[in-house]
Amino acid sequence: MEVSELDVIFEDNHLIAVNKRSGDIVQGDKTNDMPLSEQVKDYIRVKYNKTGNVFCGLIHRIDRPVSGVVIFAKTSKALTRMNQLVHDRQIHKRYWAIVKKLPAIPHNTLVHYLYKDERKNKIFVSKDPKDGYLRAELTYQYLISSDTYHLLDIELITGRHHQIRAQLAAMGSPIRGDVKYGFPRPNQDASICLHARSLSFIHPVTLHTILINANPPDERLWNHFVDKLNLRE
Repeated sequence: MEVSELDVIFEDNHLIAVNKRSGDIVQGDKTNDMPLSEQVKDYIRVKYNKTGNVFCGLIHRIDRPVSGVVIFAKTSKALTRMNQLVHDRQIHKRYWAIVKKLPAIPHNTLVHYLYKDERKNKIFVSKDPKDGYLRAELTYQYLISSDTYHLLDIELITGRHHQIRAQLAAMGSPIRGDVKYGFPRPNQDASICLHARSLSFIHPVTLHTILINANPPDERLWNHFVDKLNLRE
């Protein structure tokens, strides 16, 4: 990705938020593909004509096949304070998910217990507490349907690995394209139809209320839902 293609959706002296494309990785891994964190550094280096090292603090991650808002800190002070907000669950995250099977209850809270298999990089779900399993909670709200698929709005209460993917699958509504968690076929571009729609929090320096929205991918099904909701920005 060229620096000019980076979709920056919020920026001030302390923080920068990007609308991540599905397929991009947030932080470097064994693939050695260029991570979003390095792309943001390049953006800052070019925009502000900086030389030498550029600070870009990682605050949170979203999975590689997931799109949507990711926020970074531009200063160490902002990173420390944002990490505290994460710890205190004061950053509110909303996601949109496209599923084929409509949940029986249109608005509900899901509580499960999750175990991560490190070797398979996969989450296993229990309805009851077990040793080694972590409690996971989210709420979902049915929004709208197409002829075949349904759009859910999800608010994370906890932030576990693959939490939304695993919990929706355990409910019987795996996310479109997510073959790891039971959807029958992948999306052509290897994405899954899970989008980090928004982040909201009290800015750790200015103390202003911040709401950052990220538009879904420019793709036929996503566009159908955006148009029906009249949310074109």
